[in-house]
Amino acid sequence: MKKALIVLLQLGMVASLVSGCAVNRATAHVEPTTRLSEIKTVHVKKFADDNADTNVLIVNKLRTKGVSATTGSDAPQTKVDAVVTYVEKWMWDITMYMLELTVVIRDPKDDYPLATGNSYHTSLTRKSPQEMVNEVIDNIYKEQGQ
Repeated sequence: MKKALIVLLQLGMVASLVSGCAVNRATAHVEPTTRLSEIKTVHVKKFADDNADTNVLIVNKLRTKGVSATTGSDAPQTKVDAVVTYVEKWMWDITMYMLELTVVIRDPKDDYPLATGNSYHTSLTRKSPQEMVNEVIDNIYKEQGQ
């Protein structure tokens, strides 16, 4: 009886530790006046602390949506329909992994956010940076039925 109680308590402690670690959230919002189908050229502004070339992953994903995309840390060299910014957060849990990615498609004239997408995955539901980018961009376009 005492042994069974100890095992039960141990299982309860393990369950409480594990259950709080699995968070999986993906959101997207597109301004009602925004027509993503009209955005044909974008410039992805490289996040200053990006060490994983997430900007390149975003460019490549946008190209699969039929968008002509460039990237760099400076302003676009030519006129574009939108500027894409992003912020990534990384976490350590045995290995480094991308915890959160937020992508914002902005009006190049006034920096107004036209569309925003976010992906947040803790250690137990972690995704690769490519999967995070795919999830965010796909959700933004799905928000407008594309």
